[in-house]
Amino acid sequence: MSSILDIREETVSYEEKGTWVFLVVAITGYGVYLALVLPQLAAGTAIDAVDYAVPMLWTIGGAIVAAIIGRIVLEIVSPSETRTPDVRDREIDRLGERVGNSFVVIGALAALVLAMFQVHWFWIGNAVYLCFVLSAVLLSITKLVAYRKGVPTW
Repeated sequence: MSSILDIREETVSYEEKGTWVFLVVAITGYGVYLALVLPQLAAGTAIDAVDYAVPMLWTIGGAIVAAIIGRIVLEIVSPSETRTPDVRDREIDRLGERVGNSFVVIGALAALVLAMFQVHWFWIGNAVYLCFVLSAVLLSITKLVAYRKGVPTW
């Protein structure tokens, strides 16, 4: 029985392992950010006083470090036969990037509209960050589905 979550060693390429790490780190990093910022909002802190920039920078930086370490640890625990992407890996990467980049564009448009309406920069920054995370999640899910089901032919 085939499953998208079936990650047995013989079925997972180096690139697919990296995609799994990217997905987990993106979700976890944003979850940490929300755990740091939402309590401030729940406590009734005024938007001007919410400390969001430092947690945002630390979670983004932490996610980058975690992704690098995660990829290294995964390769130590379960080494890949090759680290060179093949044609299929490149096609899947292109598909995932096209799908994921849509949320980068949506985030840029959201920031533009929010700035035009002179919305507080807290909301602008958070809209952009959310769209980056959604882009990473959508990109990863698209790639993982393509690894399991194949690249669609249009």
